[in-house]
Amino acid sequence: MMPRAVVTGAAGLIGQYVMKSAARWAPGWEVHGLTRADLDLTDQDAVERTWQLIDPHAVIHCAALSRTKDCEQNPEQARRINVEATAQLARLSNDIPFIFLSSGEVFDGRHSWYREEDAPNPINVYGKTKIEAEQLVLENPRHTVLRIVLTAGASLHGNRSFVEDMCRTAKSGKSMTLYGDEFRCPLPAGVIARAVWEIAGQAVPGLYHLGGRERLSRWDIGRALLPWYPELQGRLLEGSARSHAGAPRPADLSLNCEKIQTVLSFPIPGFRSWLERRMHRDTDLWDYDAGVP
Repeated sequence: MMPRAVVTGAAGLIGQYVMKSAARWAPGWEVHGLTRADLDLTDQDAVERTWQLIDPHAVIHCAALSRTKDCEQNPEQARRINVEATAQLARLSNDIPFIFLSSGEVFDGRHSWYREEDAPNPINVYGKTKIEAEQLVLENPRHTVLRIVLTAGASLHGNRSFVEDMCRTAKSGKSMTLYGDEFRCPLPAGVIARAVWEIAGQAVPGLYHLGGRERLSRWDIGRALLPWYPELQGRLLEGSARSHAGAPRPADLSLNCEKIQTVLSFPIPGFRSWLERRMHRDTDLWDYDAGVP
């Protein structure tokens, strides 16, 4: 009998890539994807019944309320989804591997290339819920936390990725300001999915950072996308985070990924180098297939 893995947030950006790449990177697993339509993770009784029914051998927890603005507007809901639901899933997965996708937003962004041992200091509701959930998950030595930062991908409805948000704004005829002094280390969703499956197949629990090799400003990221997304031409403006008026955003969330690199079978790419290596426009730009070096 094949071991069973549950993937929450299966309709989300990363969850979709975890699901569709399972046959490629985890052929020995029977994978059960759970979307919001399948199961309300804040309904504790329904979650209990579902876990008893599936009886998983591993859990990959991708579901979250992840948009910073939504978390700021409804902190109670953010805590129910990001903390309380995670705590229950971790408890139900007490004796099996549990992989929780967290965020670099647990840091305040005052430094660069954060390591796992650096002290968290979140400045927004999303980051605060993520660090609280992390602490609960890591109480179990079998469990794993992966901190990610900015994910590029193609979602089912075209509304999950920052790239999709940018293209939608451009197609509506609007310009967008990208900060030249706000730094991230973005990764394609397909790279994250491959890393998740490799971690799931090894006995290497703990806390890991997973980000791209390149520390890029938002402005740099936008310019790197121009050859692939012509609709962005003429729509990008460079600005400064000093003028930001929305929910608090850390200035620098570059992550040092030396620790996770030691357990992965492939080199973690940088965002620009990934785009430069891609040759075919008839395939998903953000998927990690066997032909990508």
